[in-house]
Amino acid sequence: MPIAIVALALGASGIGLAEFAVMGLLPDIATDLAVSLSTAGNLVTAYAVGVVVGAPLLTAAAVRLQRRTALLLFMRLFAAGNALAGIAPNLGLLLVARFLSGLPHGAFIGVGALVATSLVPVERRSSAVASMTLGVTVANVVGVPATTVIGGLAGWRMSFGVIAGIGLLCVAAIAATVPRRTTTQRPSLSAELVALRRPAVLLVLGVVVLGASGMFAFYTFITPTLTDRTGFGSAAIPILLMVCGLGMTAGTVVGGMLSDRFGPRRVVVVLLAAQAVLLTVAVFAMRSPIVAPVLVFAVGAVGLGFFPPVQSMVMQAAGDASTLASAAIQSAFNVANALGASLGGLALAAGLGLAAPPAAGALLSVFGLVPALVMVSMARRRNRPAALLPE
Repeated sequence: MPIAIVALALGASGIGLAEFAVMGLLPDIATDLAVSLSTAGNLVTAYAVGVVVGAPLLTAAAVRLQRRTALLLFMRLFAAGNALAGIAPNLGLLLVARFLSGLPHGAFIGVGALVATSLVPVERRSSAVASMTLGVTVANVVGVPATTVIGGLAGWRMSFGVIAGIGLLCVAAIAATVPRRTTTQRPSLSAELVALRRPAVLLVLGVVVLGASGMFAFYTFITPTLTDRTGFGSAAIPILLMVCGLGMTAGTVVGGMLSDRFGPRRVVVVLLAAQAVLLTVAVFAMRSPIVAPVLVFAVGAVGLGFFPPVQSMVMQAAGDASTLASAAIQSAFNVANALGASLGGLALAAGLGLAAPPAAGALLSVFGLVPALVMVSMARRRNRPAALLPE
């Protein structure tokens, strides 16, 4: 892979840290700012809202810029938001900082994916996307535990300082390695909006919202499931979460390789079907301390394994005007996060127990198969030889 993709992966790792590390810092933040844990939890929501809002707006605002320039602007905003979080004197300003940090998340990943694919041959596009987004999964495996330790030793503000430093390091790496011109195309905002409304693009976004929400329904409640249902002690949870992160990392790599070899649509259908099966098994098998870690790894693998192929699918569907559609994938993932967590929580609130979230996730995965299969059918009709079509 070109060295520029390593620079993009560094930015993705910083983004992964900003999104997930705060979950391990919430108790310290709540204590330091004298607020309840549930109130501090709004810091997670503020970031997610920033992602959903920023992905389309920042991408649209920067659509006429060279992609390298846009990436540098996005990462500078990301670093500034996290630096502000590190010095925020109260919860209100910290919420604003988290929102600002989330704004460039989707725009950076979306534009970065386009840059990564422009640096490799067509047949390696999914692997290029996987290599870039590997930074997010590596952040979950290594970075999140590390920033949690840093927060415990030096205070939660230092953790945000580290994330801001990663953002600045990424700015320097992009400036040094990413070519000034990664495309000869200069799409207009109107062309981007037209591409975003294409049925094939909307179908891909539907696949992401429904399919990814299945994983999030399971993952959101993984800690109480492992302690209360499986019977693991609290000391084992970081290790099991690392197992999930390793599954996500493996799935990202393998998903990109399989997509390049067999085509992204087929891979997405297989992975969603596998996710539905695994989550159905989890409804019954999470009581086993032997089977549970295997399921945690496997669900993480299939859940993140379908990101490289859907990114390739949306770029194919949008054609030359794919910048906005590519960034919209990140908004769709965050909508899936909210949807999966909400439906899993509703199932728990209804008194269905900790078996309910994976059951809800399995059902959502099946729903995600519907637009995926429609896309496969549409592709087959387009590729059917003219001689076989009725006159």
